[in-house]
Amino acid sequence: MHGSESISPWVARWSHLVPAGSTVLDVACGLGRHALHFSKLHHPVAAVDIAQAAIDEVAKKLPPTAQLKVADIENGPWPFINNGAPQQFGAVVVTNYLWRALLPIIVASVAPGGVLIYETFAHGNASVGKPSRPDFLLQPGELLAACAGLRVVAYEDGFLSAPERFVQRIVAVREAVPAADESTPKSTADSTADSTTDSTTDSTTDSTTDSKSASAAHQNAANPASISPPRYPL
Repeated sequence: MHGSESISPWVARWSHLVPAGSTVLDVACGLGRHALHFSKLHHPVAAVDIAQAAIDEVAKKLPPTAQLKVADIENGPWPFINNGAPQQFGAVVVTNYLWRALLPIIVASVAPGGVLIYETFAHGNASVGKPSRPDFLLQPGELLAACAGLRVVAYEDGFLSAPERFVQRIVAVREAVPAADESTPKSTADSTADSTTDSTTDSTTDSTTDSKSASAAHQNAANPASISPPRYPL
C-alpha cells in the first residue's frame, strides 16, 4: 500500500522549513509515513486518504488529536474547509500522487509562512515502469507553474535510480504577510491640529527628515541587495 515505504529523502531534507508547532497535512497519505514523521517532530498533523483501511492504520500510530479524513478527493469535496475556503496548514506534503484538478487547492492550503513539499512521478517514467499514463505524470515545469504564487526554494526534474524513476519535486514557501506599519495615516482632524500647532522650525526639520527618508528609500530601491530577504536554509 502507498505510504508504507520509508520517509522520502526529499521530505526529510526540507522538514526544517516547516514552522515550529504548525500543523502538517499529508495528502493521499497511505499508511501515513510522513504524518508520523512530522508527529515525531512535535507537529500536529492532518491526513487524508481514500482508503478506510489506511486511515485506520494511521490512527493507531498518531495522537487522537490528529485530523484524519477518509475522502475521495478526486470526485468529492475537499475535506478540509474553513469558512468556505481551504483550511491552511504550516506544511502540505504530497508524494507519489497527482490529480491535476487539485493542484490549486493544494497550493491554497499552504498558510502564510508555510511550505509545500511535493514530489511525484514525471514525464519519462513510462520508459522505466509505472505509472505510465500521462494523467499521472507531471510535464516539464508543471510544478513550477502550479506554485507561481509561492516562493520556490528548491526544484528538481530528472531521473533517480534504485528504483529507476523520473520525478519532479518542489519546495515552495508562501511568504508571511509583513506586519502592519504602526505609522498608520492620521485622521483629518489630527492632521489639521498638527498642521496648526507645528512651528516653522518643526516644518523645516520635518522637511529635512523627509528628504533623508526619501533618499534612503531611493537608495534601497536602486540597490535591492540592501534589503535583507527571508532566509530558507538549504
